[in-house]
Amino acid sequence: MAFSEEEVDRYARHLVLREIGGPGQQKLKAARVLIVGAGGLGTPAALYLAAAGVGRLTLSDSDTVSLSNLQRQVLFSTGDVGAAKTAAARARLGALNPHVEIFAAPAATAETLAALIGGQDLVLDGTDNFETRLAVSDACLTAGVPLVSGAIGRWSGQVAVFRGRPCYRCLVPEVPPDAETCVAVGVVGALAGVIGSMMALEAIKLITGAGAALTGRLLIYDGLAAETRTVRVAADPGCPACGDRR
Repeated sequence: MAFSEEEVDRYARHLVLREIGGPGQQKLKAARVLIVGAGGLGTPAALYLAAAGVGRLTLSDSDTVSLSNLQRQVLFSTGDVGAAKTAAARARLGALNPHVEIFAAPAATAETLAALIGGQDLVLDGTDNFETRLAVSDACLTAGVPLVSGAIGRWSGQVAVFRGRPCYRCLVPEVPPDAETCVAVGVVGALAGVIGSMMALEAIKLITGAGAALTGRLLIYDGLAAETRTVRVAADPGCPACGDRR
């Protein structure tokens, strides 16, 4: 897969990286990535993946841009308020890197997930509800597609990578009865950029084979204390999605 002179210049800082280089950049150009949720996490991740030269990005979301989004969803501008997020994102990402194919897709539901994930090399989930996260995890597990999962609230966030077993259900077996949302508890805007960028970084590592991805591990970031810790996610033998008795 050849690069034009413009692409060589655009990706010059990747091409000189020993862990990426020409072969890794070719893998990025050939990659097909689905981002579920064009919100606080999905938008910064999309910006960095488009800038990195991922060949095909598909964004799944049915929401429109609201004024309250702009505190953290920096892909959008004031003029986008009222527009479909996927349409606004497609225009901005296409302007950032015309070498990337950008596709808008409907919201991820039980009816659409199989079709959305089919043919993808990687899925990023930045949604803000547990029902969708569990459904996306189940669909990725069935399709054999790696999943990068992120979440934020208040001042803290987390990122994990799931490839087969353990899966996201091993970490969160069911929807917590006291689940909180950013609407209810708030979130500092810059945190979305931190965690969304971490998700993009894990995606780039997975695609290029660089370094050690967070596979089967959960990175927890405390923005107030400026501390991170990483814990292993144990495979649950009784997990209904990937366990021994499924």
